Amino acid sequence: MTAEQPEILFVHGLWMHGIVFTAHRRRLRRMGRASHVFSYHSLLGALDAAADDLAARIASLGGRPLHLVGHSLGGCIVLHMLARHHPEGIGRVVLLGSPCCGSHAGERILRVPVLRGALGRVLPQWLAQPLPEVPPGYEIGVVAGNRPVGMGRIVPSLERPHDGMVTVAETRWPGARDHTVLPVTHMQMLWSRACLIQTLHFLDTGRFLRGVPRG
Repeated sequence: MTAEQPEILFVHGLWMHGIVFTAHRRRLRRMGRASHVFSYHSLLGALDAAADDLAARIASLGGRPLHLVGHSLGGCIVLHMLARHHPEGIGRVVLLGSPCCGSHAGERILRVPVLRGALGRVLPQWLAQPLPEVPPGYEIGVVAGNRPVGMGRIVPSLERPHDGMVTVAETRWPGARDHTVLPVTHMQMLWSRACLIQTLHFLDTGRFLRGVPRG
């Protein structure tokens, strides 16, 4: 472990568990890079509680700086935590397909009583609040996908381009330092080699690569 390679903390999305980052973490181990996962109750939990628990997890990890990578709803929790706790010692942050600026698919599902419960509590609480005020000192990069394969395809009038669940427009966090779009689906981000390459390049340099391997 060197000063040039801070540790990475992954945060999963809705219906998931930290185990979904196994492929990325295996690759990181082969590269000699240390990583951790943060798991939370995306269905029965609450947004504030998830953010508070994430802050506590960060505090428990001794290595600094510490990079944060959040997939989907996990990225929203990272943003909420940064605004709520202003933790010190954070390196850089990457959001992978996070609906940080709203979710058309989520809003449509919430209108259907028999489906509403499937979204749990955390995502609806995120969608119901204004965008959190994240201090400008945090360097945030956003990866979006434009391969339209996933559950979101059945949602009426889902704006293109999208990754099968989240539109590219919904990922454009206004405080992001950089933004890139890859030909991957929402779920592919959890194992895509190109996605990991882009993530590490931003974490190491503060910018995304232009022209990386596909998929």
